[in-house]
Amino acid sequence: MANVNITGSSLGTTLQSLLMSDEIQPGATASYELCKQLYLFHPLASKMVDSPLTIAMSQSRKISIPNSPEEQIKDAFEREWKKTKAGYHIFNAMRLKRIYGVSAIVCGVEGIPTTDAIPAEELASGKIYFNALDPLNTAGSLVLSQDPNAPDFQQSNGIVTASGQAYHRSRSIVVLNEAPIYLSFAGSAFGYVGRSIFQRPLFPLKSYINTMVTNDLVTTKAGALIAKIKQPGSIVDNLTAGFLKAKRDDLKTAQNGNVVNIGVDESIESLNLQNTDAAMNQARKNIIEDIASSANMPPQLLLSDGYASALANGTEDYKQTMLYISSLREEMQPLFDYFDRIVMRRAWSPEFYSTIQNQFPEYAKIGYTEAFYQWANDFHAEWPSLLSESESDKSDVEKVKLDAIVSIFSAIAPNLDPSNKASLIEWAASNVNSNKTMFSNPLDFDINELIDYQAKQEQQDAPGIAGQEG
Repeated sequence: MANVNITGSSLGTTLQSLLMSDEIQPGATASYELCKQLYLFHPLASKMVDSPLTIAMSQSRKISIPNSPEEQIKDAFEREWKKTKAGYHIFNAMRLKRIYGVSAIVCGVEGIPTTDAIPAEELASGKIYFNALDPLNTAGSLVLSQDPNAPDFQQSNGIVTASGQAYHRSRSIVVLNEAPIYLSFAGSAFGYVGRSIFQRPLFPLKSYINTMVTNDLVTTKAGALIAKIKQPGSIVDNLTAGFLKAKRDDLKTAQNGNVVNIGVDESIESLNLQNTDAAMNQARKNIIEDIASSANMPPQLLLSDGYASALANGTEDYKQTMLYISSLREEMQPLFDYFDRIVMRRAWSPEFYSTIQNQFPEYAKIGYTEAFYQWANDFHAEWPSLLSESESDKSDVEKVKLDAIVSIFSAIAPNLDPSNKASLIEWAASNVNSNKTMFSNPLDFDINELIDYQAKQEQQDAPGIAGQEG
């Protein structure tokens, strides 16, 4: 049977030809094509890019909109967020900027030229779409100015061009991976912008491929058997040679339950790879740690076993990983701000506001524009903690909060007039209602009736007090 040596022929893969090249040395530049091949085929590259993003976006933000019909407003926003697939587009833009060093998101509405701003009414009701663009799509429009006296020095001017088609500055957002360095051209991004996450660890990424080759060789040789058979004299006739061959064939085909006959001075052993195992595992671990350090990320994100142990015992390694994820969430914030405004327009449309006016009479005399900007300005989104708490721990925290509310109320309430006392009760009820762990149903008061009741109580008590003094 003929053997084909793929490694030494032109049939080698693109990744193999790139990473096994002698030209890749410490300090080599990662090109656009190399970054693409790394992400597509290197076993660790996609993990470097996607794993932190997956963890960062594994939780949903906690949204609050005070001074509004919060439940209805929040539900409408979250429905539109999912419908728009904003989370997917944010993840995709972050992925591309980590791979190449820069990426952009552009927004379009069918029927409106990309060079024009999108009117608010079209943004709310039009057929909208989003595209995440990499440096090859933007065709050099994200080079960034290198004039130190220019107002947009090393900053995007907001105008993105995709295949020669420009987008209005209000319809796009550009994100960089790390800050640009003056006159440092990033080949992966075709501009003086950020740099690929693969730039610094390029050489250890190449070294990791060698560990894969070693693993393959060890796996191939691990099943080899060594037969120490006593050799005959210098003259070997055909009969003796055939006997030895038959003996080796018996050993090769032997399985569980078979009996193999060998001589007293002969033995059968497996290939001793003990020394190779220790050196190979240590070298592989060191290479992965070099890759993580070069990419400025915790090694636990690449060392699956180490990350699992950190999750289990809550060590400092886990805290370091969570700090890294928190910083990644801060990098995402401009993208979330960009989508938040668009989703607000689509979720809180004039038609939706009409339903709010029907449900809540206090909004009947408030115009749509005024209400929209009030809700938008009060909009607050917060990431939940990455350190999950048990139900008992949550209850203990909420109990401390509840005790504080009671203490504040008891200290202030006796000295307040009816109006302020009613406001204090409303404040206490609002804080108690935020405790979803201990109370499932909200505590509601009619503030106007409460003020009237407090005033009547004071009027009834006043004559009695005056008579006692007399």
